[in-house]
Amino acid sequence: MNTIAKRKQAVLKMVQLALLTAIVLVLQFTGVAIRLPIPGATNISLVLIPIALGAMLLGPAAGAFLGLVFGLVVYITGGVMHMDPFTAFLFDNNPIVTAGICIVKSTLAGFLGGWIYKLLKDKKNLLAVFLAAAIVPVINTAVFCLGCLTILGTIEGFIAANSLGQTGLYFIFIGCAGLNFVFELAVNLIFSPAIERIIRLVSKQIKR
Repeated sequence: MNTIAKRKQAVLKMVQLALLTAIVLVLQFTGVAIRLPIPGATNISLVLIPIALGAMLLGPAAGAFLGLVFGLVVYITGGVMHMDPFTAFLFDNNPIVTAGICIVKSTLAGFLGGWIYKLLKDKKNLLAVFLAAAIVPVINTAVFCLGCLTILGTIEGFIAANSLGQTGLYFIFIGCAGLNFVFELAVNLIFSPAIERIIRLVSKQIKR
């Protein structure tokens, strides 16, 4: 590949990353209004779609970066700015752990999604796409649940303060992660592969 082609490809990747970052920001800010009708449930996130796409198209580092952006926005808006009652409560009681939960879960999810895709794409591309699309919500939810377990007392304090009448474990695994996870996994599996194919076809046309 000559120098001009390399520069063109680098610019294309930068444009794609910038576009996906913008989509992450828009989806996260608009997604605040999307909430399951369950007391105390967290917001449904559509942001995992562009994170998975970035991981597949641009690699693990890009996936991690998009996940980091997502996590920072959640932490700042939900915790620092108190736009989400649950995140705000966690922030007020455990700001450092809350930062870890918000940032680590999505950053790791984006990185591992890209790593899985990179590992398998040359052998079984379709399988790689679906596994990458699935691993992002799986890791995002798993790390969230594990993080919440480390501050179970704070979670139970939120339940008591809001008179939710649930146990801490039920709230974490059902109220926060249960249906949200099922929805996010289904959406990622349905849309990520299709959009990934479209973007890759467009990218090939631009490279010509």
